[in-house]
Amino acid sequence: MRRVTLISKPGCHLCDDARAVVERVCAQTGADFEEKDITGDEALRDAYWEQIPVVLVDGEQHTFWRVDEGRLRRELAS
Repeated sequence: MRRVTLISKPGCHLCDDARAVVERVCAQTGADFEEKDITGDEALRDAYWEQIPVVLVDGEQHTFWRVDEGRLRRELAS
């Protein structure tokens, strides 16, 4: 099963938008979804602070800032 990880922070409107897209695509494709709060993880903060929200697919960075629903769906279908 594919796993999609959304790295976000509270109060981030881009994160809210990304979450909606990721949840929808994961529900449609059967992919596993998890969300990690960047404010509670120093390693994530150091790696991704200027890019959030960040979407990882199977641990590899897929995109940041805005999530293209079609691109994410294609990635999960491959």
